Amino acid sequence: MSAWTKQNLGEVEDMAPENGMGEVLEGRFANVALALEQTGLSHQHLKPGKRLPFGHIHSVQEEIYVVLSGSGDMKIGDEMAVLDGRLDAVRVAPGTWRGVQAGPDGLELLAFGAPVTGENDADMDMDWWPSD
Repeated sequence: MSAWTKQNLGEVEDMAPENGMGEVLEGRFANVALALEQTGLSHQHLKPGKRLPFGHIHSVQEEIYVVLSGSGDMKIGDEMAVLDGRLDAVRVAPGTWRGVQAGPDGLELLAFGAPVTGENDADMDMDWWPSD
């Protein structure tokens, strides 16, 4: 294996449509394209006023989310973090539920975490967000 890889994240396949979330976001997971072994990377672009339709949790890994553009909110456990600045970064500890929603201009972010290793470290809850 090469000592390095390069990939334009805009050229990574958008997985949102095939997972029924094309109306909400673009989700590009670069683990395979970059041959990642020790980390995971995704590029997510939520459409204006939309939210991920689920919350999720990792039992072992922490994740870091970095805002590239736009604004929104991240629900972390029972708290809300306002994401309103370019390059705002949020670390979420293992064992903590989280979800994200975009503001009126949408929300573009990078998410860093551990790679999928075959052992499922994640759990999702489609009813995690309170009803509006």
